[in-house]
Amino acid sequence: MNAINKGTRKVEISLKWDPSPAGQPPTDLDIVAATYLTSDPYGDPAYVVHFDSRSPDGTIYLNRDSKDGKGFGWDEVLTVELDRLDSRYARVLVGVVIQQRPAERTFVSVIKPALRIREGYAVMAEDDFGGVLGSTAATVAEFVREGSSTWEFRAGIRGFEDDPATFTAVMGRAGQP
Repeated sequence: MNAINKGTRKVEISLKWDPSPAGQPPTDLDIVAATYLTSDPYGDPAYVVHFDSRSPDGTIYLNRDSKDGKGFGWDEVLTVELDRLDSRYARVLVGVVIQQRPAERTFVSVIKPALRIREGYAVMAEDDFGGVLGSTAATVAEFVREGSSTWEFRAGIRGFEDDPATFTAVMGRAGQP
């Protein structure tokens, strides 16, 4: 049956949270995605997609971006078209980072955060960041392929205590075999 397995093809990562209470600075969470080359799947990212950017080939892009959690439904939505991603990429890692301006925050201070990862209408994973409450950022999904085979989804939330720039530089080194 593996010969007809299509694997993971196109995924949507969605993030939402409630706005900060009146009088408090806004809470800004961002979804980021990093691609890693087959030649160095745990090294430096080939490129990183975040707010105001997209992948060079248009396969990874943000559909929605919020700076304060005041959207209706899902505040941030990232689409990853794995089936169109060039074969030189072996790994895509998706993370969520809390902007640290104007106030420093960890997930414990974010009101009702929620994450959903799905392919089409099938929900692949959901989380509330309860396992990483003291973190300022977290990886939330990993997509891996061996050679030219299909993409495999690896669920799991891993917390980090880094600023946004450092997080995107080191997030891919975690979980190295």
